[in-house]
Amino acid sequence: MTNSLEHAGAAREAAAHDTPEYDPRLTNEDLAPLREQRWTSYNFFAFWMSDVHSVGGYVTAGSLFALGLAAWQVLVALLIGISIVYLLCNLVARPSQATGTPYPVICRASFGVLGANVPAIIRGLIAVAWYGIQTYLASHSLVIVALTLWPRLVPYADAQQYGFAGLSLLGWIAFVAMWVLQAAVFWNGMEAIRKFIDFCGPAVYVVMFLLAGYLVMAAGWSNIDLNLAEVSITGWAAVPVMLTAIALVVSYFSGPMLNYGDFARYGRSFAAVRRGNLLGLPLNFLVFALLVVVTAAATQPVFGELITDPVETVARLDNAYAVVLGALTFMIATIGINIVANFVSPAFDFSNVNPQKISWRAGGMIAAVGSVLITPWNLYSSPEVIHYTLDTLGAFIGPLYGVLIADYYLIKKRRIVVDDLYTLRSDGSYHFHRGYNPTAIGATAVGAVLAMVVVLFGSSEAAAYSWFIGAGIAFLLHTVVSRRRTRTA
Repeated sequence: MTNSLEHAGAAREAAAHDTPEYDPRLTNEDLAPLREQRWTSYNFFAFWMSDVHSVGGYVTAGSLFALGLAAWQVLVALLIGISIVYLLCNLVARPSQATGTPYPVICRASFGVLGANVPAIIRGLIAVAWYGIQTYLASHSLVIVALTLWPRLVPYADAQQYGFAGLSLLGWIAFVAMWVLQAAVFWNGMEAIRKFIDFCGPAVYVVMFLLAGYLVMAAGWSNIDLNLAEVSITGWAAVPVMLTAIALVVSYFSGPMLNYGDFARYGRSFAAVRRGNLLGLPLNFLVFALLVVVTAAATQPVFGELITDPVETVARLDNAYAVVLGALTFMIATIGINIVANFVSPAFDFSNVNPQKISWRAGGMIAAVGSVLITPWNLYSSPEVIHYTLDTLGAFIGPLYGVLIADYYLIKKRRIVVDDLYTLRSDGSYHFHRGYNPTAIGATAVGAVLAMVVVLFGSSEAAAYSWFIGAGIAFLLHTVVSRRRTRTA
């Protein structure tokens, strides 16, 4: 392991002076190995705070009540799910941190220097979907603020009266405003993004604690019932439902988890990355989960119905200042995670396709434009649609993860020749067959197809495991076939 890291460090130092030797079809300033890695544990902690504390995270956690689980069962499912995410994130972070390269570049070791465009495009398209969903959720907060300050705008928030493609006129204005704001932050580069997320995570915590405290005081602790499901599942019958909830948690984080190498590459050391993951995932998520459960439970006695959307909860408050402050905070938090998880990653992916013509910024703007075309408000409209969306995305993300982990840890034994990631020479370590590795591409295709068969034709309970099915099949196929070919060679 030490030799591998020393080699990676030497390669990065050489790259700082010899970057022109890299094939221009495979590199630009953004894709080249980093010369300096400065991020500390706090930066990764703040990254996960922004991710966890988003409106999407709150809504997804709240949607688990629709499965019929009690509050304590939801809490247990959330904690087990996030612990799995923590372990998987550490695995995917190591290769990028060791080499200082983003996800599409490290994928060249497994898919080939040209074949890496396959996972890059798949991941880029998935990130576009998530970017649109999170932008819509953030824009919904802005709609709440507008209606609170100017009640006369209510008719324009009705898609039936004034709407297009399923979204109201006011919704469109808010969506475009969020779209422009996020693009402005992204355009200022990674350092501005780092500072932005360092602020977002802690800020939303303050508002969440205030919101939970206010609702508990308004309801009275004795009036809060933590059994929120309409249909209560007890005994052993709850076990498969809780497993489904755990799978949904992993599916929700599957995007940021696969993207994590794009940020782990900035870590000063792998120890700093791992420490930030521990603080930001299991420990931070425990506090977040408790806040979600208590806040959702308190909405029932206070408002007479269960509300699992924090923006809707804030909108019910009878204080205009509180509504504006709460909605704006959730909006900022959602913008934070949207930029880091769903803007930065497709920027690398699309830039990887043609580094000399598509810069990192141009790649991000391609993703931003695509996010409007998918009408994301239709992908997150109800708990059932949320779960179906997560299942579908998980079916495609899982195989990409499985191949990357199998190749780096079992096939390559954590040894990467960094310079060969940037060459099209036929004697390069990752040239394979004309720049493509058919084993990795085939394993990804089989894993995704079989996972989607389960999503489309299986039960909703089975579909929740789409990420695990795709990742497991691709992991096994890539490992077995690669080892067999190595022995044959």
